This record gives sequence, C-alpha cells and structure tokens, in this order.
Amino acid sequence: MKQQSLFSPTMRDIPAGADIASHQLMLRAGLIRQNAAGIYSYLPLGKRVLRKVEEIIREEMDEAGGQELLMPAIQPAELWEESGRLDDYGPELMRLKDRHTRDFVLGATHEEVITSLVRDELNSYKKLPVNLYQIQTKYRDERRPRFGVLRSREFIMKDAYSFDASKEGLDQSYQAMYEAYEKIFSRCGLDFRAVEADAGAIGGKGGTHEFMVLSDVGEDTIAYSDSSSYAANIEIAEVPKPNVERRGEEKPLEKIDTPNMRTIEELSAGLGIEAKDILKSVLFFVDDEPVLVLCRGDREVNDVKVGRYFDTVQVESASPEQVLQHTGCRPGSIGPIDLKEGIQIIADHEVAGMMNSLCGGNEEDKHYTNANIERDFRVDGFGDLRFIQEGDPSADGQGTIKFAKGIEVGHVFKLGTKYSEALKAEYLDENGKTQPLIMGCYGIGVSRTVAAILEQHHDENGIVWPKAVAPFDLHLLTLNAKKAEQSELGTELYASLRKAGFDVLYDDRKERAGVKFKDSDLFGLPVRIACGKKADEGIVEVKVRRTGEMEEVHKDELPSYLESLFHTIQ
Repeated sequence: MKQQSLFSPTMRDIPAGADIASHQLMLRAGLIRQNAAGIYSYLPLGKRVLRKVEEIIREEMDEAGGQELLMPAIQPAELWEESGRLDDYGPELMRLKDRHTRDFVLGATHEEVITSLVRDELNSYKKLPVNLYQIQTKYRDERRPRFGVLRSREFIMKDAYSFDASKEGLDQSYQAMYEAYEKIFSRCGLDFRAVEADAGAIGGKGGTHEFMVLSDVGEDTIAYSDSSSYAANIEIAEVPKPNVERRGEEKPLEKIDTPNMRTIEELSAGLGIEAKDILKSVLFFVDDEPVLVLCRGDREVNDVKVGRYFDTVQVESASPEQVLQHTGCRPGSIGPIDLKEGIQIIADHEVAGMMNSLCGGNEEDKHYTNANIERDFRVDGFGDLRFIQEGDPSADGQGTIKFAKGIEVGHVFKLGTKYSEALKAEYLDENGKTQPLIMGCYGIGVSRTVAAILEQHHDENGIVWPKAVAPFDLHLLTLNAKKAEQSELGTELYASLRKAGFDVLYDDRKERAGVKFKDSDLFGLPVRIACGKKADEGIVEVKVRRTGEMEEVHKDELPSYLESLFHTIQ
C-alpha cells in the first residue's frame, strides 16, 4: 500500500474527550472515527488490525473444533420472551418494531438464536458434541459509552456455543475453549490472566472465567493471590469463612441519640468506636422482595454475592424512599432490631462473631448499642456476602489477596441447560430418552481486544504493534521524494519486499522527513526502513520500532536480514 493513497487521516494533538491511551491513539493514527456516542467507523488501518485479530481467533477456534457460521443481528423478541431474558436484560437491550409492528431486538448476544437454530437439528446424541461460532457486530445501549471502543454501543464480538450430551462433555468443551483463549490472547501479545467470574445476565451455573488484560485503565478489579495462581473478579472473589467465636459478656441493650450521624465514618468519629464494631445494615430488593443484609462496618456488602446467595440476578439496592417505606426511617438509621414484618435478614459470616455492636434503631437519629444476635435480633441465614479486601486470605489457602485492574477481553461460561430447557432444545440419548442439550458459551470482544493491545503496547511517540496484529509488517520511507536516487530505491524495494512476502506500507508522500518519522512512530509498525542519504550506495537504515535498534543494510542483503530479524522481534 502506498501511503499517498492510504485513507488514514492523522492527528497531531490529543482529541478532546479521549481520556485513555488506546482511544487517543486510535483517533490520532486514523484507525477509527466517531459517528455518534459509542459508535465508530473503522478506517483502513483499523480494519486491517481487526482482520489480523480475527484471523488469529479463527485459526485457534478451528483448531479447537469450532465451526464458523453467521447469525442475524436482528432477532425476534419472542425468542427472548421464551428464554425469560427480554425483561431481565434491561435497558441495554436495543429494541425495535418492523413495519408490521412485530417486536425485534438488536443482538447483544446470541444464546436464544443459536438454541432455536439447533433445536430441530441436533436431535440425537450421535450428532454431539458440536461447537459453533461467529464473528459479528453486537449492540448494547450503554448508559455511558466511554473509553473509545472499550465501552461502546456497537462492537465486534466472537461468540461461540458448544452443545454436549453430558456434563463431562461440557467440561471437555469448556477446557478446549479455555486453552484456545489462552493461545489467542498470547498470540495477540497480551499480558492477561484468566479469573473466576460471575455469569451475570448470560446465566448458567458452574464454571465461568473472564480473561483480563492487566491495565491501569481497566474497569474491573482482579483479586489475586500473592503466592498462587488463584485469581477472581472482585465481584465474586471468595472470602474464606472465618473461624468466629463470640467472647465476652453481653451488655444491656440501649437506644441512644445519634443526631446527624448516618454514615459509618460519622458514627465512628462521633461515638469513639471502631468501624468493625458497628453493624452495617443495607436494604435490597431480591426478586422484588425486601432483604436486609448485615456486615461489619468496615466492610462493603457485595450485591453480586447477595444475588448468588439467592440464585438470582434480580438484586437492586433500595432507594431512600423505599427504605423509608419499609423501615420507617432514612438510610443510616436502619437496623435489624424490631424490623417490620416480612423483611428477611441475612448476614455475612463475620457478623456471627460480633458482640455488643452498634446498629441502627429504625428511628431517625437513633441507634442501639450493645446489640447481640439471637438475644436482640434474628438472622435468617449466613453467607459470604462482602467484597474481598487486600490482605484477606486467598480462597485457595495460599497467600493473601492483592488487587490489580483489568480489561475484560474474553469470557467463557458453562450454561448447562438454562437455554435448552427454556427453548426446548432436546436430543434423544442412547436409550431413546429425551434430554436437554447441555450448553457452553464463549465470547471474545474483538474490537475491545484491539484497544487492550494498544493499552499495553505504546510509548510516548505512538503505537508499538506486536507483529502478529500489526496492520503492515514494514514501513518503507523515502525521506526526500525529490531525490531521484531515493525515490528509485524506494520503488525498487517496495516491489522486491512485497515479492518476498512482506506486507509493506510505502510512504511515498512529498512530505518532510520529520513528518514521515513522526507518522511512522505513530503508526507503530514493527520495522521501519528509511531510504536516505546513502540511497545512491544502495544502503538503507532499518529500525526496530519496539527497541529502537538501528542498522544500516545494503539492499541486496535486506530480504535475508529482515527474515532473520522477524524471527527475533515480537
């Protein structure tokens, strides 16, 4: 490709509203342009990178036994009604009507479509297992699209679905996808970790892992052991059940005035007590039923774990108005003593060891001191209901927990029979008995992966592409197009290098050398070849973008030199 013809408008300055490196660089290097909030066009350089990532994905998916297909982006809403997700998915699901007023959705994911597609075809155990995948545009109406293509409303995704006749078969399919993902992200040059995760609105029970690219701009927090391979999303990172023992003498319960003290910090400072001795009470609605969740004052209730406790995704924090309606007071004064009828109370494991605690009095500006379980209030159940904290013991018993930020680029789920039962996708087993298909689901954010690569591979001058995903192998520059010997050498090398199998971007523009060098650094191709002052001798300057290493090479030795060089660079 000759750069004179390349549609890749560059920017010298950082664009307004681009807060992270990947968004800035994708705009500055002309990979993308924004059409609306969270909606982007991919220009030729960006499309080339997408294609490279897609090729890696296809190669590893095919190697792992996947078969590519393509499903429609517009899906009948009735399929989502069958699965029960039409209302569960919420406002992120884009909905529309056709001219006949029939309801459709723009595909945020394709569990319903793939299940309906195979339910009449995979009707015998002899046809299993099967793994089907696609690479396609997805749509989610993000409340707050930001960070460029990292959180957008239209994005490119690889989604795969496995179908098995047994849980053991699903385990094998899941492991094959897990290993394929490790190969895919390694080939893309990413520093990542696979972490235990929550299935969220996708649903399903059993194993689920997120593949997280380590990055300070990541929106997810990874909890990992400092002494083992354990890692989990902070949303579900398990806190081992502590050995709690209530010691001491129970003191008399007393209701006290606590004017203008509603937060844990205000109560701790105003009453001179430690936060760990305060009983935090948080009201949730679980499947539309009120539930009071208790934990220590120095902890935070984890709503995802609350949902897992009840085996539901329908968990919402109560609004101040709802708190007042159900408890008779505002947030900050609620507690488990004399709570209105009909509110279930559950508590984090640590609460079982608390004695003589401070808790809300269910009355404005009132709290109880010396509150104790059983004597003063009931607890209907205990569980791991809090967010893990740095320094907590690791769930595998090895080491302590540390935190890191991560960008989710892939997610693998064991769906089980959630969708096959809802949509009646069944097969006949070897005994002629009808059984639901056992499913797995495996997603990769393709466009998000490109952004994650940029977050890890850039410097102050621009992009530094890993060679496997670079839009071109080489950047060939003629430093002074007015010099005949430079132009002639550039044209000669452009032809010979392409013939040798290299993908070359040839900067044949009539621009100053400084402009060309800056654009070359911004584009970040693995190797730059400059035809300059020694062009009349047939000598060019070869520079490795990642290391800055430079070497003068004669044109006759260039193909063999580059072949050797490309074996050493990443």
